[in-house]
Amino acid sequence: MTDKNSVKPTEACDMHDVQSSQDHRAIAIDKVGIKDILHPVQVKDREGKIQHTVANFNMYVDLPHDFKGTHMSRFVEILNSHEWEITVDSFKVMLTEMTQLLDAECGHIEMSFHYFVNKKAPASGVQSLLDYKVTFIGAQKKDKRTVNVKVVVPVTSLCPCSKKISDRGAHNQRSHVTVNVRTADFIWIEEIIDIVEQEASCELFGLLKRPDEKIVTERAYDNPKFVEDMVRDVAARLNADSRIQAYTVESENFESIHNHSAYALIKKDKQS
Repeated sequence: MTDKNSVKPTEACDMHDVQSSQDHRAIAIDKVGIKDILHPVQVKDREGKIQHTVANFNMYVDLPHDFKGTHMSRFVEILNSHEWEITVDSFKVMLTEMTQLLDAECGHIEMSFHYFVNKKAPASGVQSLLDYKVTFIGAQKKDKRTVNVKVVVPVTSLCPCSKKISDRGAHNQRSHVTVNVRTADFIWIEEIIDIVEQEASCELFGLLKRPDEKIVTERAYDNPKFVEDMVRDVAARLNADSRIQAYTVESENFESIHNHSAYALIKKDKQS
């Protein structure tokens, strides 16, 4: 019988690195990596408070045509090599580290999380939290790095046509307006949210009393918006902001009288 204490663990240098072996198909891969890995993050809000939340990460690099595979474990190592909770600054650093550690020319990281804003109802002043889905999208190609901020803002939209042709009321629905911006200077997440909510038929609230319901219902009725109006009005605000270098704005209305959504998109690069 072999003494288990005499068996030496296999040295790392004795194990063949299959991923680094040569591939003869001569086909490069644009993105290879890991998806849907959760990690704690912290984000500072406009009031100076720190929000502690959990983000979903997607991490990719490109792979040259002559390499068989990438080292998947290194993505997780990079994620865990930073502080317990990742910040916006460490997110940017991770992007550079990832491309360097994996000897890649291009890198891509997406960090998606729920962000909360404390809102006051318009009449009663009662406070409640409303959540927004935020994604930081980082891309690096050689020495050039870009970071986009994407925010999904739920709002109310009221149909102008329905209001015009109806003797009583007008159909309205909840809509998701998604804004994806690349900036030349710092911008608060709340600033993007403000732009969308100010251009919608009405903003949403987590908690409303009856006097509040009256106000938001009438506010939406007085401010009807087609899905086309929504993206154009938001785009006009983004065009006027010198910090915004490029943007995509989308609006999806979850129709209340149809079994489909209405959709519109505007995309612009101010530097092109």
